[in-house]
Amino acid sequence: MPNILQIDSSARPGFAGTDEHGSHSRKLTQHFVSRWQSRRPQDTLTYRDIGQKPPSIIRHDWIASSFTPETHREPWMVTTLAESDQLTDELIAADILVIGAPLYNFGMPAALKAWVDQVIRPGRTVEVDESNPIDPYVPKLADRPRHAVILTARGGIGFNPGGAMAHMNHLEPNLATALEFIGITRLHYIAIEGQEAGGELLAKSVTQALQRVDTLVEELQHEINKNSIRESA
Repeated sequence: MPNILQIDSSARPGFAGTDEHGSHSRKLTQHFVSRWQSRRPQDTLTYRDIGQKPPSIIRHDWIASSFTPETHREPWMVTTLAESDQLTDELIAADILVIGAPLYNFGMPAALKAWVDQVIRPGRTVEVDESNPIDPYVPKLADRPRHAVILTARGGIGFNPGGAMAHMNHLEPNLATALEFIGITRLHYIAIEGQEAGGELLAKSVTQALQRVDTLVEELQHEINKNSIRESA
């Protein structure tokens, strides 16, 4: 039974089209999860709103604790890593990671970067093979198929690959690098553009994005159902 981890990172607490100044990325994640659960209510969902409750920024104590082998950690180190352990446990348990993220100043929100820093953990999500100095990093989350659905919202237009502003989009590429580094390589991207322009341009982008979410839900659930049949045969 798949587990979904939903992460919202927008600083806006509401939903676009429902709440004043609501979030378009939250609208996409809500749509994805509601469509998923309507077809597969038996699957589990873990929800974390880092936009409203950001993870801690890593500091010196965190680095010292994280790079100390678990068997050698002092009590204060265990306490220091408690938040990171919880976030990492949620990620490791997830089969489908759903991230909602606005494009802030050409990159990801600070809260999402803090989450990324908390879950890239030596010994937990990545191993370091000291015998291979050329390529020492071994992703630990490649142990089973995991999908990441990255749902984004942008004020401008042309930030998709091949677009006029693509070279200024450091959100999806940054997330892809981080997720692939720990072994999550099945990545799916859907974006809303044109928030600043509004009007028909934005409305069309929202409609297209929601339709793409519907299609992606069907495709992923079809893959899961097919694999379940194969495993039970």
